[in-house]
Amino acid sequence: MTPDKENAQLVYDGDCPVCSLYSRKTRLAGGELLRVNAREHCELVDELAANGYDLDEGMILKVGEKLYFGSDALHELARLSSRKGILNQSMSSIFRNPKVARAVYPMLTACRNLLLRLRGRSKINSAQRSRR
Repeated sequence: MTPDKENAQLVYDGDCPVCSLYSRKTRLAGGELLRVNAREHCELVDELAANGYDLDEGMILKVGEKLYFGSDALHELARLSSRKGILNQSMSSIFRNPKVARAVYPMLTACRNLLLRLRGRSKINSAQRSRR
């Protein structure tokens, strides 16, 4: 694999319990995944939004200089992940197929939005606007 796995960063919604669990449990094969809670890094969210990325629509994975968004991030994580542990094995086997990742990702986003609503949390962009 040519991407520099040592520099992999995942930008996710720390208020979403599923996103948080997934980010904590995901392990890369031969590298380390740096986890970035978008709720704690407003300037990063603003920078990504200025480049056309809406973190309410998907997480972002940065591997070296390349950015992966939404289902592409999920697919790339599956491709780079270790096969150790049930979660990593399951996610890798399911989302290594980019067509499956694209088909399932909108449902995952809808579940995230529902969980945020049930927990009384706002979406990332709403939280950003209220801080200004």
